Amino acid sequence: MATTAKDDVSEAIEQLQQTYRGELIQPDDEEFDDTRAIYNAMIDKHPLLIAQCRDIADVIKAVNFGREHDLETSIRSGGHNGPGLSLVDDGLVIDLSEMTGIRVDPEAKTVRVEPGCTWGNVDHATHAFGLATVSGIISTTGVGGLTLGGGHGYLSRQYGLAIDNLLSADVVLADGRLVRASEDENEDLFWALRGGGGNFGVVTSFEFQLHPVETVVAGPMFWPIEELETTMGWYREWLPEVTADIYAFYLTAEVPGDPFPEEIHGEKVCGLMWCYTGPRDEIEDVLQPARDIAEPLFEHVDPMPYPALQSMFDGLYPPGDQWYWKGDFVDELTDEAIVEHQRFAEVPTAKSTMHLYPVDGAVHSVGEDETAWNYRDANWSMVIAGVDPDPANFEEMKDWARNYWQALHEHSAGGSYVNFMMEEGQDRIRATYGDNYERLQKVKAKYDPDNFFHVNQNIEPAT
Repeated sequence: MATTAKDDVSEAIEQLQQTYRGELIQPDDEEFDDTRAIYNAMIDKHPLLIAQCRDIADVIKAVNFGREHDLETSIRSGGHNGPGLSLVDDGLVIDLSEMTGIRVDPEAKTVRVEPGCTWGNVDHATHAFGLATVSGIISTTGVGGLTLGGGHGYLSRQYGLAIDNLLSADVVLADGRLVRASEDENEDLFWALRGGGGNFGVVTSFEFQLHPVETVVAGPMFWPIEELETTMGWYREWLPEVTADIYAFYLTAEVPGDPFPEEIHGEKVCGLMWCYTGPRDEIEDVLQPARDIAEPLFEHVDPMPYPALQSMFDGLYPPGDQWYWKGDFVDELTDEAIVEHQRFAEVPTAKSTMHLYPVDGAVHSVGEDETAWNYRDANWSMVIAGVDPDPANFEEMKDWARNYWQALHEHSAGGSYVNFMMEEGQDRIRATYGDNYERLQKVKAKYDPDNFFHVNQNIEPAT
């Protein structure tokens, strides 16, 4: 009987296992379904092989294996990627989730992080020294995907994007070589990694700058949904004028159950999620203008450890929900855009939401050509997220997200944060990178000319 290509790969997997330290998980293995599950339960892909890496040597072996056997290959860190680009059907998943080493240097105020870490892991390690770096708003998010896409969060007005705090990265390239990227080594690769996503290699170590952040004053403030036009109109004028130690993203939502008071459960609301790192005795002066514009339905803004803020949404958004999201960068909240926000403000499911994340302040201090992130003059990064645990509600929430986005897109800056994109095609990717796209193509052609790393928001190599 003649052997098939699948038989050849099976034999090669057996050979690989002899020198591989991690687990090589295949469809017949008991743990396969649990291992292939990712954050967005909408995604249901069946890889040929999941290579769980224990160390850099495993990563190199996995990359070489995928290349030599011409396997469609994806890279998985935290598994939070919305369109499921951390998985692939009938191919190879290089799973970094077991690589979770962290080393803090409190004197230099730096941290070196392996790619399987979540931001919760990083916050835990750095908080012991009264330090933090820029990350997102859900602590279960992986360090790798968030950083390589740019990374914005509660500290961005004060300290920039995650990529603005990236000092160096160790990278396994498509040909299996390990290189270091920094301002002094492989500078073109370092430039591209800062916003260009997973297009250029597998990052096996991130080195970040840390900042003194220990206790913040933070939490939600909600207004009735009918106050959206009034409060969003005030917010657009207020935010650019306040100091960078004040951060507040605007949201629409439905109030969940505990820990919120029973009398507001299920209420449709708009509001702010606060994070203040300034003098604590000035917090009332910070909050009062928001109270004056409209009477809050609810507020709970208190001092808390920074990791507590970072994990505040973890219980509301555990793994296993259905997700569909759309995003855009926003320069200005026009009157017309605010009318559309009011029109779509009532979310279709209890977990669906719209967030306007500020990306001004320190983010604006970096030139648009200094990193791959192109929208340095945007003031907000918007995401419209349809979320629900029940697959029966998927079409309703997807239609809401798409229609909402379509109504607002003409009022946007044009591109989107790549981590807020589904599989939307090359036109959207080009719009997101703007004038930086051709430069990214040249870097891609140098480090990955055959486009081995293409299961991502793909930047095609220059020809």
